[in-house]
Amino acid sequence: MKKAIVSVINDLVTDQRVNKSCLVLQEMGYEVLLVGRYRKRSLPLPSRPYAMHRMRLLFERGPLFYACFNVRLFFVLLWRRADLLFANDLDTLLPNYLISRIKKIPIIYDSHEYFTETPELVNRKFVQGVWKKLEASLLPRIKTVITVNDSIARLFGEKYHKEIHVVRNIPPRRADASVPAPATLSLANDKPVVLLQGSGINIQRGAEELVEAMQYVQHGQLLIIGGGDVIGQLKQMTRDLQLTDKITFMPAMPFEKLRSYTRQAAIGLSIDKDTNINYRYSLPNKLFDYIHAGVPVLVSPLTEIKKIVDEWQVGETISSHEPRSIARHIDTMLADTEKLQRYRQNCIAAAEVLNWENEKQVLIKILKQYA
Repeated sequence: MKKAIVSVINDLVTDQRVNKSCLVLQEMGYEVLLVGRYRKRSLPLPSRPYAMHRMRLLFERGPLFYACFNVRLFFVLLWRRADLLFANDLDTLLPNYLISRIKKIPIIYDSHEYFTETPELVNRKFVQGVWKKLEASLLPRIKTVITVNDSIARLFGEKYHKEIHVVRNIPPRRADASVPAPATLSLANDKPVVLLQGSGINIQRGAEELVEAMQYVQHGQLLIIGGGDVIGQLKQMTRDLQLTDKITFMPAMPFEKLRSYTRQAAIGLSIDKDTNINYRYSLPNKLFDYIHAGVPVLVSPLTEIKKIVDEWQVGETISSHEPRSIARHIDTMLADTEKLQRYRQNCIAAAEVLNWENEKQVLIKILKQYA
């Protein structure tokens, strides 16, 4: 059996895009090994039909972490047989590329975002420059490059003069979105739930303004599920503003458990700010998670997000990140139950088209080139 090694820098628990790629590789006849890293707070590995390996590293962040990760990944790839390498994001690309040249085996690169323009890099010019040079030296030499939406594909295509394939991160079709979710939430009150979920609740993604907005929201409560570099700050803001009776935090959780919470929300939020190229052209996973759960959305009017919301009429866009403006929009949506029901029905219709069963055909076509 052909072997494929898939590598990603996270801890393998919540990354549904990588999981779906692994399952497609299996469908195409590959024996799959998924390689990531272990963190002190990592959840146990989920049960999946392919092999997984998490590397234990001496460091969890900073330059030494990236150096350690790349060296360890290089030797993992060196000592294991593979017929195909599948690298996810720029921070795994160098060892994959080196091994592909040493062993003369093909490599596929999947860029989940416009990595070099993330807010964590744009104000650190030296570090950003290192990543830009790495991308510029490697990406043009790789035959098959995938990314998550048309806007980022266009940026890469114009910069490196090559074809970039688009495979959006869309969930598989589910039959339960039209069925009422069981009432299992235990929150501070019984008001409708406004949900912000995701593993990257980071700076400049509107979460700080959202917490402030909850001072003025009359008809709902906020549930934040996931992790990110501003979670600690958000919790402190919640305490300082005396909003603990209106805001609940839950940690990152496996996808199936998360979905049971998502389905009980009245509104799903994705309010990233247009502060950098990466956010401007983002298409967050949570947008499709909300749609597949039958949950109307309130989102920033960013290019790729607005395109989906306008086409399928599954929700609305905010006009401003000013907290009082966000609060007014939340209350207005929650008060119009007839419109919310129409959005829910549109979500169910959209999920019949925007699903992994359709989207994965692009990836299958790519993999057939290496059969």
